Amino acid sequence: MPTDEHVPAAAAEAEPLDVLNTAAHSLLRQVPADVWCAVMLDPATLLDTGGLHEHGFPAEVMPRLFEIEHGEQIGVDNIRVLARRPTSSSLLSASTRGDLAQSVYFQDVLSPAGLADELRVALKADGHTWGLLVLCRAKRSTPFTAKDVERAQAISSPVATDLRRALLLKGIDDTEVPDAPGLVIASPEGRITYVSRIADYWLSQISERHRVPGASTNHTLTAVLSRARHSLSGQPVSARVHLSTGRWLTISAWPDAPAGEEAIIASLTPSRPASLTALVLNGYGLTPRERQIAQLVVLGRTYAEIANSLHIREQTVNDHMRKVFAKTGVGNRVELCTELFTRHHLPVITNPPLSTDGRLMTTRARR
Repeated sequence: MPTDEHVPAAAAEAEPLDVLNTAAHSLLRQVPADVWCAVMLDPATLLDTGGLHEHGFPAEVMPRLFEIEHGEQIGVDNIRVLARRPTSSSLLSASTRGDLAQSVYFQDVLSPAGLADELRVALKADGHTWGLLVLCRAKRSTPFTAKDVERAQAISSPVATDLRRALLLKGIDDTEVPDAPGLVIASPEGRITYVSRIADYWLSQISERHRVPGASTNHTLTAVLSRARHSLSGQPVSARVHLSTGRWLTISAWPDAPAGEEAIIASLTPSRPASLTALVLNGYGLTPRERQIAQLVVLGRTYAEIANSLHIREQTVNDHMRKVFAKTGVGNRVELCTELFTRHHLPVITNPPLSTDGRLMTTRARR
């Protein structure tokens, strides 16, 4: 597949969903599908964080799909398995060696939807998985070929690079945001029983497109709840979600028993700067060592202190930081800190009217 067909222009200025949409349609021109979807993933947890579902699976199979994918985490082509493979694309019929009947995913999701096979391509860049394209063909359609798998493989890295930059380098708005976390309560089976007003606001900001515009289903929330239901430790399961405003939201869910009744509780809160630093730096394509050193610089460490703590020469730290500056488009450490925080949080000291996630509220927004 020619490079210029699947790498969107000016990706840093594009909306993440537009990057996904362009990539998906570029692939679909060469690898047609009867059903397809494209999702963004939190690279730390591989949970869904938004996506394109207008041409995706029927609503009736989605609960079981999330249960298998994020709750039980089973299947030869589960996203967590695919993320660990050296290759990025996979065909379910090939992964099962032609015995699709052995696949719970096929039996419970594809077959009930009238689908015969599924081609997946994980969008990977520098060891992290930022998204997933899923293409399915119906039983009446021509089967996928090895060439189709190769074409899907070819788009993985360039599209992942564009997607992560669109996710992390997109500007933010300056409108007022809620001053409290949102609360969602679900039954042990995953049925939503309560959504607070603030939670409803946050959910409306998640970047998802559905078959039916204005659909009440939120696949991102469903994925997190499904994972929490299967948490053996009882500890919160979290995903960082990119919002349509350019902000980041953290959804955390855990099993609980309020008033003695078992439930799954989810909290929706603006992501804090400290939790985003590594994620943001990764968007610039830094190496693991460059990210490590840049994080210490952002924390205010001197080059000498960094060299001492990492047991390397100060000149080595300096060499790494020159590469960091080049990749992030800044000239020094002060500009680096400014680039990171003005894009994502805009904290100020002298003018205290801030929203609770640390963003400066303009005069218009405070009225």
